[in-house]
Amino acid sequence: MIIKLFHGSNVAIETIDLSKSLADKDFGRGFYLTDIESQAMAMAQRRVRIMGHGEPIITIFGLDDSCLLRTNLNIKFFSDEVSTEWAEFVNANRNASQTGFTHPFDIVIGPVANDGVAFQLERYNEGAIDLETLARELAYHKLNRQYFFGTDKAINYLKRL
Repeated sequence: MIIKLFHGSNVAIETIDLSKSLADKDFGRGFYLTDIESQAMAMAQRRVRIMGHGEPIITIFGLDDSCLLRTNLNIKFFSDEVSTEWAEFVNANRNASQTGFTHPFDIVIGPVANDGVAFQLERYNEGAIDLETLARELAYHKLNRQYFFGTDKAINYLKRL
């Protein structure tokens, strides 16, 4: 079955170029999509505000979900519920440029950390809150899902629609 995935930006994505990906994101440096179109539009609008140019654009990709069962891809699935494992993973990736953290996954699927993530991670790293509190604080009230593609091998499974 083909899963429809959406990428929101201030430009249309013709070709995915991982070298243009930003560091220190929830699941690391990679290409991010969602299966929730309204979430992609919110990200596109945010990107326009941050960049100061362009217009909100959603680029749609198809993913054959059978690839998620392939053994040649290293895939990490987080449940749609926030967990301490997810919170630790997000924290490690958000601090990767300082710590050198990298993970071995081609694809990661899981919740999106909320907009206050930097503040909450700082509180956790300073010891002001524990891991369980961090996980609760990072959760959206309505959870959103993101799909991370971090290698060219994984990107090859995406088809622009």
